[in-house]
Amino acid sequence: MSVGHRTAVDETLDAVATGTHDDPFGVLGRHRVVVDGRPALVLRTMQPAATEVLLVTPDRVFGMQRVRPEGLFEATVPWDGRRPQECAYWYRVREGGVARDVTDPYRFGQVLTDFDLHLLGEGTHYHAWEKLGAHRATVEATPGVHFAVWAPNAQRVSVIGDFNRWDGRAHVMRRLEPSGIWEIFIPDLTDGECYKFEVRTTAGHLLHKADPYARRFEVPPKTASVIWSDGGYQWRDHDWMRDRPSFDAWRERPMSVYEVHSGSWRRVPEDGYRFLTYRELADTLVPYVREMGYTHIELMPIMEHPFAGSWGYQVIGFFAPTSRHGTPDDFRYFVDQCHHHGLGVILDWVPGHFPRDQHGLAEFDGTALYEHADPRQGEHRDWGTLIFNYGRNEVRTFLLSNALFWLEEFHVDGLRVDAVASMLYLDYSRPPGEWIPNQYGGRENLEAVAFLQQLNTLTHGRAAGSITVAEESTAWPAVSRPVYVGGLGFSYKWNMGWMHDMLQYVRENPVHRRWHHGQVTFSMLYAFTENFILPFSHDEVVHGKGSMLDKMPGDVWQKFATLRTLYGYTFGHPGKKLTFMGSEFGQWREWNHDASLDWHVLGDPMHAALRRWVQDLNHTYQRDRSLHEIDFDPAGFQWIDCNDNENSVVSMIRRARDPGDFTVMVANFTPVPRPGYRIGVPDGGWYREVLNSDSEIYGGGNMGNGGGVGAEPLPMHGLDWSLSLVVPPLGFLLLKR
Repeated sequence: MSVGHRTAVDETLDAVATGTHDDPFGVLGRHRVVVDGRPALVLRTMQPAATEVLLVTPDRVFGMQRVRPEGLFEATVPWDGRRPQECAYWYRVREGGVARDVTDPYRFGQVLTDFDLHLLGEGTHYHAWEKLGAHRATVEATPGVHFAVWAPNAQRVSVIGDFNRWDGRAHVMRRLEPSGIWEIFIPDLTDGECYKFEVRTTAGHLLHKADPYARRFEVPPKTASVIWSDGGYQWRDHDWMRDRPSFDAWRERPMSVYEVHSGSWRRVPEDGYRFLTYRELADTLVPYVREMGYTHIELMPIMEHPFAGSWGYQVIGFFAPTSRHGTPDDFRYFVDQCHHHGLGVILDWVPGHFPRDQHGLAEFDGTALYEHADPRQGEHRDWGTLIFNYGRNEVRTFLLSNALFWLEEFHVDGLRVDAVASMLYLDYSRPPGEWIPNQYGGRENLEAVAFLQQLNTLTHGRAAGSITVAEESTAWPAVSRPVYVGGLGFSYKWNMGWMHDMLQYVRENPVHRRWHHGQVTFSMLYAFTENFILPFSHDEVVHGKGSMLDKMPGDVWQKFATLRTLYGYTFGHPGKKLTFMGSEFGQWREWNHDASLDWHVLGDPMHAALRRWVQDLNHTYQRDRSLHEIDFDPAGFQWIDCNDNENSVVSMIRRARDPGDFTVMVANFTPVPRPGYRIGVPDGGWYREVLNSDSEIYGGGNMGNGGGVGAEPLPMHGLDWSLSLVVPPLGFLLLKR
């Protein structure tokens, strides 16, 4: 037939055969036609790899004609008057010498409801993970997998995988207007099948994209999504989850967090130096953390990420625990075991940016979909990543539902939101002229602010007892204040200022510390403006900053003594606590994400003694209500003497709600012993020396107060009683009346 005689049907069939048609459901499957004046059904299927296709009904078999060389087959059969959807049929597809029966995916109607589409487009479908992505389903009594993806500017979208030889012409999806969502139900697929979405852009380019809502991925460096069903895990943390709403009062509870990078806490050298699985971490890490007296484990991002060197902060699979350590149910077991041991679980969560990897979210449908199109808004130059467009409803749906996903589906107890400062400011790390002001001409990212407020309102309301923590390093006000008073609504904020001041202070030679005394005391000027966590995190032990132990000046003894005193002062200072793994036993090396912690150093008594010091600090902190009960109220803290810069000594009182329950602490930041050092105390009586960092069991010289000291009616520091103490060199004392 000449080109001039080609019909619209011919052009349509050509488009289907070449994978350029955007409405395959209008062509493939079964359709009523009239042949020679009689009603009939025409059935079409795209089978690119087939050498022969037969149409099979319960009572007959029909041969199908290859109407396009690319693999488009067609058969026209008589129609008996029943509705087409009542006519049972399937295809028998022969590929080489192998034949298989195939249920036609184009015989099924729309699966997503119009209400789902409305909520997804409105940005209020907070369980979007239940609708988008890949889900095992039964449609019209047929088992299979339903796929759905948001790609509004694509010319067409297909599901590709091992099941169709990664050929985008085989399973082209249905466009659901005007939502921009595409869907298809593919019968007979099961868990474990690898897949991606093939997106054809309006410019004709083919993009192979991982599923943004995928529940599992291949182990990196492979990049395919994996069909995976949730719901089979039998949780055993019912008591914990029942009581979690009461944990809304975390502010009055002890909170000492052990920050962990799951890939480098410990490896298995006898098995190729492999990672521990989630179950192995549950059976080793969890009891260790509990024994050490921590209350929470915070995991650096375990969401799927392609590049290990990003430490998980450049996420591809926001809804998938990384396959490096096992299956999603294996991760559920890990959380379950944490709760069984009385430990809360906090996940690092990264809604601030995402990587440019070709299979990820970047230009997902050929346009700036999840990100801003203008690089002045959409590009994170420091990290080479892209910034989410918080003003777009579907993007907020993605992120907000993701937050709830971890809290609900995996019983996680909190989210630590990474890089909040970079979200709040439009000019973050940008020179003048390379950022776009907000509608009022300011530098505040108003859409990000609204998103964070919505995030905190949503998670605190729907996952009662869960917490959110902001890594925020600026003076943005009211980060941890309720949204209804104008705050961002976080439960806690990392106190980055305190951390930098203290680390800079202890790096000084002790003889010079008298000139830097304000770095120790300054934090109390703002300690109660936010609900602070005091962090010594992974960021402080990489990139040439030295390990916590190696930051300390002096000889080996002084390094250990100074670190013990720093940790003691941290536990005495108002605020919750966070320590990065390895810092509790004084690893010498900087942290390396590609290697296990240096557990062998515990063969050295000094390292073992440091670990015991941290362990005893944690347990004392948990037992003593005065150290944690009113962390965020000025009534819980009192300086005894914050002005002794000449001796580089500070002394203070921490109080519980019961005014008679208080603890006295003294920290000496010089290697000079201070015998007869007198401090005021509120009441008379015997003050037991509960902790002394210079005790020989902690690696010290055993200088102290013989277990305690009696108060004398000698006024000092504005208090009616006082103690005459032996304060050890580079030492910390904790005393209880």
